[in-house]
Amino acid sequence: MNLSFFDQFMSPSLLGIPLVLISMLFPMLMFPSLNNRWIPNRLTTLQLWLLHLITKQLMTPLNKKGHKWAIILSSLMIFLLTINLLGLLPYTFTPTTQLSMNMALAFPLWLATLLMGLRNQPSMSLGHLLPEGTPTPLIPALILIETTSLLIRPLALGVRLTANLTAGHLLIQLISTATTVLLPIMPTVSLLTTAILLLLTILEVAVAMIQAYVFVLLLSLYLQENI
Repeated sequence: MNLSFFDQFMSPSLLGIPLVLISMLFPMLMFPSLNNRWIPNRLTTLQLWLLHLITKQLMTPLNKKGHKWAIILSSLMIFLLTINLLGLLPYTFTPTTQLSMNMALAFPLWLATLLMGLRNQPSMSLGHLLPEGTPTPLIPALILIETTSLLIRPLALGVRLTANLTAGHLLIQLISTATTVLLPIMPTVSLLTTAILLLLTILEVAVAMIQAYVFVLLLSLYLQENI
């Protein structure tokens, strides 16, 4: 039983061929291809409105130099949002529940912001490691603490996204299993559990959207520190 709960987080395969790449590329099929018309239909209008809203929210705390990252951050936001929401459908696989994938997204982008800061403003970037007015005896300890805090940022990004989505999926599976088991024994309790499952599903939809937004928002804040 314990193994079956975690089977949903195993990478799917068909005839020994991993299907992770397909599950990652499938969300792109939901977006329309280029067309000669500016706004072909209402779905495209809704998608353009959503993209504009996301870009506005992410670029507000950044200055003009950070606007060069608008395409990268907006694309990452749409990518994570779509994958997280599609992962809530039955018989689907959520790639963002894999820590390896989240780290592969978090580490290069965090490193790019860090290297950009060291190249453009090295003194200010290194100055974040030591707060102003620090007493002399505390300088070595604070530098060590701030360096550790800086290096742990990509790990925190990946673990936060993985843990929240994994916990939500496990809760949904546990409660749905309890609903199925209790249905022939205690129908009233099963109906109550079904109501709880519905509320939890709505909550998980919100968590999927919030976690995608938080992941990209933190990256934009790291970028703002280094430009």
